[in-house]
Amino acid sequence: MSIERPVPVPKTAVPLGIADPVEQARAELKAALAAIEVKANLPRRLSEAVDERVAEARESARRNPAAAAAVVVGVAATVGLTVWALVRAYTR
Repeated sequence: MSIERPVPVPKTAVPLGIADPVEQARAELKAALAAIEVKANLPRRLSEAVDERVAEARESARRNPAAAAAVVVGVAATVGLTVWALVRAYTR
């Protein structure tokens, strides 16, 4: 016993079965514009990539907290040494 549900069509795809050529052209234009928006929307793509990396980092930290702590200490030491070196070079 299965329920017939329509398969969702991505925004960038043209649905099948459109007989009217005008409706077909509209659907193709809509799909093309959606594809351009997806590809050209760099802030959204960057945000999604950052969200994925943050989720990966959290999962890694959850699996191995000691390594995560070591990474945090290493980054903090690197930043601290860089600031110290820049200030020292500036004051000389």
